[in-house]
Amino acid sequence: MLTLARVRLEKVVKKYGKVVAVDHVDLDIKDGEFFSLLGPSGCGKTTTLRLIAGLEFPDEGFIYIDDRVVNDVHPKDRDIAMVFQNYALYPHMTVFENIAFPLETRRRVLNLSKDEIRKRVLETARFLGIEELLDRYPSQLSGGQQQRVALARALVRKPKVWLLDEPLSNLDAKLRVLMRSELKRLQKQLGITTIYVTHDQVEAMGMADRIAVMNKGRVAQVGTPEELYSRPADIFVATFIGSPPMNLIQCTIVEKQPLEYIVPPELEGGILGSGRVSTSTVLECREGLNIPLDPSLGSRLLGEGESEVYLGVRPEDTLVFKEARQGLGVLKTRVEVVEPLGSETILNIKMGEDLLKIRQPAGLVFQPGEEVYLEFNLRKALLFSRKNGRLLA
Repeated sequence: MLTLARVRLEKVVKKYGKVVAVDHVDLDIKDGEFFSLLGPSGCGKTTTLRLIAGLEFPDEGFIYIDDRVVNDVHPKDRDIAMVFQNYALYPHMTVFENIAFPLETRRRVLNLSKDEIRKRVLETARFLGIEELLDRYPSQLSGGQQQRVALARALVRKPKVWLLDEPLSNLDAKLRVLMRSELKRLQKQLGITTIYVTHDQVEAMGMADRIAVMNKGRVAQVGTPEELYSRPADIFVATFIGSPPMNLIQCTIVEKQPLEYIVPPELEGGILGSGRVSTSTVLECREGLNIPLDPSLGSRLLGEGESEVYLGVRPEDTLVFKEARQGLGVLKTRVEVVEPLGSETILNIKMGEDLLKIRQPAGLVFQPGEEVYLEFNLRKALLFSRKNGRLLA
């Protein structure tokens, strides 16, 4: 039975000369949680993982494992196990010897006999389905088999915390998909606290209970996959989460002559307001797209000095029609590029300087240059500041 652990970081800073790799990071990872650190290369996610592992030491802040400060605790005394991107298997050792190695090096501390080590190696190998590989060497294994051996070597110690640094990046696309579900199944079956580093938002969204999106050494947002997708904290998260990413349209909030409109029931609760609305604030966007705003929302944003905004709409929250269309949030435009992907079609549409990507079901045929009408789902639309990128509404 594995012992669960809570991991916390409080205002953790790591510098390399003038470069701040980790900038005042706060995280609270629960017992038994599958937690992912997600971000582009150079954002500080691997450095954060290495700080938790004890391979790096923070310049400021505190790292806790089970309410114990471990800033100066040696890696071997933190009761963690790490799986590296390149697996780091010993080529001169068999699979059995690789898995047994962490137990052999601490046999006296753990008070284990040879028979007990063999029993734990066999149990772990059986759990991961690699019993028949125990007499082979790493060079005789496929990429997926090497990854399972690396996982077995980390699990055989029965650590409190499992750290995974992009363990799937060396696998081909088909095997990555298979191993994503396998890793998630293993983690849920074991209930071990897991911190998983990746730059692939599909991996993070599909596997993690919660995700910390990192950018330039800072945590941009922490939340469940659903929270990050539907309510991103800023435009970085909005465009990093989702494939294709959220469309951002440059708009300006202006005051005009009061106008009245009725919000359809399916659009109520969004930026339009609800029911019969009388407003003087309008969202003016490119290509003649004008969207009336809920009066309280428009007044608030203008009062905060937030007149320059981005209208954010997910690719699947836009309908495309070939026939003329009237209504709130409708735009007449042309198709630039068509990307048929089998299960769906991605339309590329220019809107001034903005390039919109629109997801459409397979079977609908569009041609480059074809005139179409876009209807944005304004109930799900978001507004972001063009000054600092933060979510406004």
